[in-house]
Amino acid sequence: MNYILKTTLIGLFFGTFGTTLGGIIGVFMKGTSKKFLSFILSLASGLMIAIVCFDLIPEALSISKIPTVILGIVFGVILMIICDILVAKKFNKNETSKMNSLLKTGIVVSIGLALHNFPEGLAIGSGFGASIKLGYSLAIAILLHDIPEGISMAVPMKNGGMKIYKVIIYVILSGITTGIGAFFGVLVGSISEQIIAICLSFAAGAMLYIVSGELIPESNKLYSGKISSMGNILGFILGIFAASN
Repeated sequence: MNYILKTTLIGLFFGTFGTTLGGIIGVFMKGTSKKFLSFILSLASGLMIAIVCFDLIPEALSISKIPTVILGIVFGVILMIICDILVAKKFNKNETSKMNSLLKTGIVVSIGLALHNFPEGLAIGSGFGASIKLGYSLAIAILLHDIPEGISMAVPMKNGGMKIYKVIIYVILSGITTGIGAFFGVLVGSISEQIIAICLSFAAGAMLYIVSGELIPESNKLYSGKISSMGNILGFILGIFAASN
């Protein structure tokens, strides 16, 4: 029981610390002009695309077949569409255009990252089941790539008019699912590979929708210059390093 609790707390700490640190940086980041905000959103989109292409989907394909992976992706996209519609209904009631658009983007991103953090927690939990060294290596790698994700979540919510303490709460909540995933990963131990594959591809689908349906459109709406493309490319390159660790 102590081992399960310890692993869960480690997953919870590393998952929430990375996103919270990124959220704090995003909240207190100054000079958030439309140009800079567009760069941050496109940076996050490039990072997420790389994680989907070089981390989530390859890992899912290595333990399961293509139909299972596609099924998980479809479910992830469908859930994010439902979340997007529900969030949009709330913000369309008080139409203050760009402010609500940014706020909606931030909230949808936070929901998607919460879904994405669950299979990361599974990886930490199962990693500790294999060896302590592997568990800590995975936890540190996840912490590092959670920092820019926290920034991408906090900046649009803050600039959309949300109070700072609420932004921090959303950021922390999105990281808690890492601890939940770590709990299930260590509890089940030899958890079904099919379940892990579905979780990974489900997260990939959610992130693909966030990138194509929220981050890129919002980034282009804020600023249509080359800075958005540069941010996307830089995020993609950073994502390659994050996925290779």
